[in-house]
Amino acid sequence: MSPWIEFVRAYDPLPWILGMVLGAGVLSVALHYAACALFPRMGLLDFPERYGITRKRLPYPIGLVFAVLSIATICLMGPILTISPGVLCIVLALLTVVCVIDDRWQLPVSVRLGMQILLAFVLFAYGTRIYTIQNPLSDFLGGDILPLDRVTMDTALFGSLPLWSGVVTMAWLLLTMNAMNWFDGIPGQVSVLSVIAFATLGLLALLPHVAQPDVAQLSLILAGIAIGSAVFTFPQPKAILGDTGAMTMGLLIGILAMASGGKVATAFLVLGVPLIDSFLVIVRRIIKRTSPLKGNARDEHLHHRLLRAGWSEKQ
Repeated sequence: MSPWIEFVRAYDPLPWILGMVLGAGVLSVALHYAACALFPRMGLLDFPERYGITRKRLPYPIGLVFAVLSIATICLMGPILTISPGVLCIVLALLTVVCVIDDRWQLPVSVRLGMQILLAFVLFAYGTRIYTIQNPLSDFLGGDILPLDRVTMDTALFGSLPLWSGVVTMAWLLLTMNAMNWFDGIPGQVSVLSVIAFATLGLLALLPHVAQPDVAQLSLILAGIAIGSAVFTFPQPKAILGDTGAMTMGLLIGILAMASGGKVATAFLVLGVPLIDSFLVIVRRIIKRTSPLKGNARDEHLHHRLLRAGWSEKQ
């Protein structure tokens, strides 16, 4: 018998976790269904005419359901990660409010970016941090690990904070939020990818050498919630996710990836396509002397290129 099977059989909380995942998925599907019925009555519909698309308007932003369920889950589960669940819920709630406003009325880029930087700093200041990174030049410079906490800065409110840890942590969270948001060019693309990412991080947390059942539980429940989003946005969209869902999913994936050593590298593998795609798009925009944070309907994302090459949205 393999060590993995022995571990699973001996791991008593596993049936409870799987039950919670199933329950989260069923609840998510039910609430998404209710939102699809309720949103049109409230006038919460998308704006296809903004992008030159001719189809009926769909419920939008349906990502609000994922955001609300995620906040409720974190509040009910209590302390799991290195950050207070209260602080994390407040950050997620503020991000949700800003994204809903942006989905409806299109806030200026500076306002959105400023709020993202503020929220990323709050998460870092309250304990969500990357303290080390793998040294890619270890064969030449020596040392497998690059410490990020040797240079500190003193603050009146948060005490001593590691400078380079803050820079890397905030950059990582900004990257995951915006990469997932920019990748949301085809219905269902982000929600399906989020299911895969949350499930991968959750299963890794169950491995014997990691053994983080609480992190696994939260990750897998979020995967169950994201399944509800995927059901209603892919392959024939019945609703539109919006920045509200994409950014919330990206932020939570970024946070969970930092929950234990090595998972940031794993998140790079899971999110490799959107992260590389975002990097290349930013480089192209800079070369064209346009804002790297402002997209357009004919942008050069991978999904745009595949559509022009004749692929269908499903493919």
